[in-house]
Amino acid sequence: MSKAVAAVMYCSFCGRESRQVKKLISGLGVYICGDCVAKCVAIVEDRPDRDTPPLRDREEYSDDELLDEIPRVAATTANVEADLRARVNELRQRGVTWSRIAAALGVTRQSAWERFTHP
Repeated sequence: MSKAVAAVMYCSFCGRESRQVKKLISGLGVYICGDCVAKCVAIVEDRPDRDTPPLRDREEYSDDELLDEIPRVAATTANVEADLRARVNELRQRGVTWSRIAAALGVTRQSAWERFTHP
């Protein structure tokens, strides 16, 4: 397991650390806690979720609140990158060419090779 994945993980929706929630479900480089799943279910079922404050626009956040988000966003980015690297490594082990990987990423073969052959 890479260091990025082994690092503290955050819910990609509410930003709480894995240690602050009962369950953290992983997806492709993203995570969602049980509380956010419950909120999503309430939204999908068109039920009011009385425990959830309404979402605010970014303009309503203070500078300190935005600064507090940076580590969580960076952790999510690191997890997505680690997940992408793991998939590229698996494809290379299966013999998939750099050209095919690059085409899937929408980049040149050289760009893909340079990005994923260095740790």
